[in-house]
Amino acid sequence: MRARQLLPIALVALLALTGCANSGGLRVEGAEVPSTPATPSDKPSTNFAGPDQRKPATPTTPVTPVTVSLAQVRLSLLADKNLEGFFRVVLAKCTVIDRCLSRGPTVNVMRSAAPQLVVMIHTVDSFVYGAVLMELEPSGPRRIWGVKADKLKVNPGQQGDLVVESGIFQGDDPVCCPSVTRVEVYRWNGRQMIKVSSRDQKGD
Repeated sequence: MRARQLLPIALVALLALTGCANSGGLRVEGAEVPSTPATPSDKPSTNFAGPDQRKPATPTTPVTPVTVSLAQVRLSLLADKNLEGFFRVVLAKCTVIDRCLSRGPTVNVMRSAAPQLVVMIHTVDSFVYGAVLMELEPSGPRRIWGVKADKLKVNPGQQGDLVVESGIFQGDDPVCCPSVTRVEVYRWNGRQMIKVSSRDQKGD
């Protein structure tokens, strides 16, 4: 009688174990491998920007152009105790500003909020023999660099430097045409302009 009662219970337990098994062992819910392999998303992450994707940082202080007249530049240079004596003599006698001073390129070699202005010093017939770099402060222009040479040309370089081209005259060179061209590169080092390279090139 007891054996008849135990037989159905054993049979039910056997069927239950058989139904819960598969060819790989016990079946665990949620552990199935997806039927289609996962593929990486074609859409780039919006939280990362590579070196070529980064936008330039917006400066916290906007660059405000400062207008300055050549008359202000002349007065500032004459008030500069460290101005070269040759420049001082020329500027003291220069009553018609346009005959001795002219604007060069506006640059930012100091990488500051306000730009700097290159001012050329020349004769009445536009023979350039000097140049100064003026920092445009709210209180007025201030000289931070100067150079004296013949037939000067000053242009901004690709690295934020100043490229200075001048003529070197030999004994028999005509006034129009120096036989050697000198190219110098000046750079702001945080305190002053320094010369970082110089090369001479002979003409034809």
